Amino acid sequence: MGQDREYFFVFDERLGIKTPILKKEWDGYTEQEQLDIIKIWEQERAKIPNQIKIMEQMIIEKQNLMFDIDYEEYCEIHKKIIELASIINDLNILFRTEAYLTKK
Repeated sequence: MGQDREYFFVFDERLGIKTPILKKEWDGYTEQEQLDIIKIWEQERAKIPNQIKIMEQMIIEKQNLMFDIDYEEYCEIHKKIIELASIINDLNILFRTEAYLTKK
């Protein structure tokens, strides 16, 4: 989507999906614009479960590294696990975000 529109989707490297950038309130979009936004959002939203699985696998891999390392390395890996858990939390919130048509 071009940035000259009243909405566009931007790839969020942290989350691994495109997220919407809306330049006005939802009710300010026409029904067709809302439908277009919802269609794109649902395509991105469908990617979230797979992204969560990837993050969970990364956490497991990092946890497996924590057994035979020194304290400083342990702390670094723990920080990375916390960040991955934060990403999973954000993805779960986005997954529960459902767009809807407003009545005109």
